[in-house]
Amino acid sequence: MSHVLPPACPVCRAPDPAPFGLFDGLAYWRCDECQARGLNPAHYPDAATERAEYDTHQNDVHDPGYRAFLDRLAAPLRARLKPGARGLDYGCGPGPALAHMLREAGHDMAIYDTFYAPDVAVLKTRYDFITCTETAEHFHTPAEEFDRLGAMLHPGGWLALMTTFQTEDTRFATWHYRMDPTHVVFYRAATLAHIAASRGWSCEIPRKDVALMQVPGP
Repeated sequence: MSHVLPPACPVCRAPDPAPFGLFDGLAYWRCDECQARGLNPAHYPDAATERAEYDTHQNDVHDPGYRAFLDRLAAPLRARLKPGARGLDYGCGPGPALAHMLREAGHDMAIYDTFYAPDVAVLKTRYDFITCTETAEHFHTPAEEFDRLGAMLHPGGWLALMTTFQTEDTRFATWHYRMDPTHVVFYRAATLAHIAASRGWSCEIPRKDVALMQVPGP
């Protein structure tokens, strides 16, 4: 397969990721170190394409189905937070429903999104927890993003992440999650455990597609 691979895994920085496949004319790589799969950076969407796709998302905090979806992450996270903990919803999208739900639970929430809440001032402080739901699959430079998120957490703080885990390679070609043009990197549970371990964090998988990572305490 003749395509240029990234010189290092964008997720874990291991050298020389391997070719994974060509699907719908797009080339993908795989990393045998962290088990991530990803799109060749040459095929990443531009900002206008990303924004147009995100503008179609319906994130209504009053939709019971959407609230139940977000609660798959929010419920196990709430069980681990102290009352009044301060958090950041990173990649909140056009409708920051999760931040609203966590405010309902008594937590002070800031929001950030490259397109919809781009105030970088919120990235210059530290938090007791950070949520990142349906966002990590959009990261063009995931290793740098995880470094940044970890640096924004107080000792003992939580990074709560939700993304659809990639499992069987044989299903990758027809996997609906791959077909979203803004999804460029795909994680397994083992990938998230590797991300955490390489930074000295703990990692729990309380339910499918949810990871709770904790930075070391004081």
